[in-house]
Amino acid sequence: MSGEEETAAIFDLARNRTLDEQPPHPGRDGPRLPKRFYRVAQAGAVEGGHAILLDGRSVKTPSHQVLAVPHAALARAMAEEWAGQGEYIDPRSMWLTKLANTALDLVLPRRAAVIAEIVNFAGTDLLCYRADAPAALVARQTAEWEPLLRWAAEAHGIRLKVTTGIVHVAQDAAALAAYGRALERLDHFRLAALHNAVTLTGSAIIGLALIERRLDAGSAFAAAHLDEAWQMEISGRDAEEEARLARRRAELDETSRFLDLFTDVT
Repeated sequence: MSGEEETAAIFDLARNRTLDEQPPHPGRDGPRLPKRFYRVAQAGAVEGGHAILLDGRSVKTPSHQVLAVPHAALARAMAEEWAGQGEYIDPRSMWLTKLANTALDLVLPRRAAVIAEIVNFAGTDLLCYRADAPAALVARQTAEWEPLLRWAAEAHGIRLKVTTGIVHVAQDAAALAAYGRALERLDHFRLAALHNAVTLTGSAIIGLALIERRLDAGSAFAAAHLDEAWQMEISGRDAEEEARLARRRAELDETSRFLDLFTDVT
């Protein structure tokens, strides 16, 4: 396999299944990791943007197009991910590269379908399903979530209905259409980041607030995991749950960093 083919193949696994879900290599207990095959990783200008160069050759996406991004700052940060790999290449440590691959391979060619999928999330948004007891949890949800729903209504005309319990409430078509119009303004890189944020938080509104920098990553994570934090306050700490939430927080932090690098055009 050539260097270009191998760099593309590395992220095939990130497109479909996490590395932890990969079948183990024969004779090994753990998942397969590709061996590092390059010495130097750096950013460089190419036609259409800025690419990551491994020993002078452009990294390719899994669909074999040049992995080029609009801003040099983002390309440098992605090159640092590649430079920071050891003997083996671990895609789990390369969030920025994964998001850029997703934007180019999965979002750009099917933009309308991605927008429709994210709008569908808004139809069952976390912020719209409230507890009816205890009173302290109800108050916390109201204090944290109502300002976000007001912001969505005032900034974008997205007026979502709120209910208690888990019984589905159908959202008005006008509210979902307004959400879709907000997404039409986003390029494919920001749409990829939004999709990731919505998946991690369970909320299309929290995701949009992060994309538009209405929330930082810490505030977005806290709002999305309010119920989990409440449960741990009541029941005590759970090491396995804390580890799961830490992984989510790390990926949300990197998603936010990906967005920050879009504001640095140097």
